[in-house]
Amino acid sequence: MKITFYTLICFLSLSFLACQSTTSPKTESTPSEISIEKVILNPSDKPHGYYLSILPTSKTIKGVLVLLPGFGQKSEAIFTDSKFHEFAYSHDLLTIGFAGYTRMTADSLIQNRLNAVLEDVLQKNNITPDKFILGGFSAGGTIALRYAELCKQFPDAFPIQPRAVFMADSPVDLFYSWNLQAENLKNKHSEISTNEATFVQRFYREYYGATPSENPERFITLSPFSIDTTYGKHEVFLEQVAVRAYHDIDVAWRLKNRNQTARFDNYIATSELINRLMLLGNEEAEFMQTFGTGYRKNGERHPHSWSIIDVEECGEWMLQLLDF
Repeated sequence: MKITFYTLICFLSLSFLACQSTTSPKTESTPSEISIEKVILNPSDKPHGYYLSILPTSKTIKGVLVLLPGFGQKSEAIFTDSKFHEFAYSHDLLTIGFAGYTRMTADSLIQNRLNAVLEDVLQKNNITPDKFILGGFSAGGTIALRYAELCKQFPDAFPIQPRAVFMADSPVDLFYSWNLQAENLKNKHSEISTNEATFVQRFYREYYGATPSENPERFITLSPFSIDTTYGKHEVFLEQVAVRAYHDIDVAWRLKNRNQTARFDNYIATSELINRLMLLGNEEAEFMQTFGTGYRKNGERHPHSWSIIDVEECGEWMLQLLDF
């Protein structure tokens, strides 16, 4: 049976692939008083050529929250799968939604498109480049983390200087994640995991010409972090950035639903990331451990979900960082 690209994206949902629903994103859950503006910058690029914007109710912008959904999701999914925009709306934060869509990291295409978005935001609003916070779910968090590093590494080439970045169960080490995908291809313990690994292998070869194991040099510039330091130490550029990694750590769920042990979880790499940032002297690097918090909007129990983040607590953290 032939599986379509969209069907496969929605069927797979552990490390990179993260459809929250099999239906097209809608915004019925957004309160009626909140107006979502769609800003089209590049009509010829439907997945990446636009962004969504929500002004705070006060119309006074004291900071900007940039949110990215999971792999395969459009920007609209942010406002159905999370409540961050509602917090921002009532706390003087401009919310920007941008989707990496079928990209797993901040590659050159995403860098160019996101640069254009943030340049437009800066041009239209009275806000300084240091009042931005980036956040994302799954691959969206991977993109946010790599983009934040690049902003700090090459400040003249990027429009903002992020104050903070947070990730909801994101696979931040492309090398480590790929090694696990290769293992899934070999052992075939779980049909879902095997299908995901097959998809990721095809994706890497189509977009980048090789997998991380086939061409490590190509992926050194793409991966935000690597447990194996021979593949780079990009975390050094986050020394002055507040970083939070959120995870719902439920080993029993993974054993039961994927026949996988804890080392297949995304928190293995992010815990190492946070530890290295702490060793660098970053006192704003935090590993946010939860249990039993992950649920999809249809009520399905799933540790890989936006809901693992306590929006109110995270929101207050953001306001403190922006000196509200």
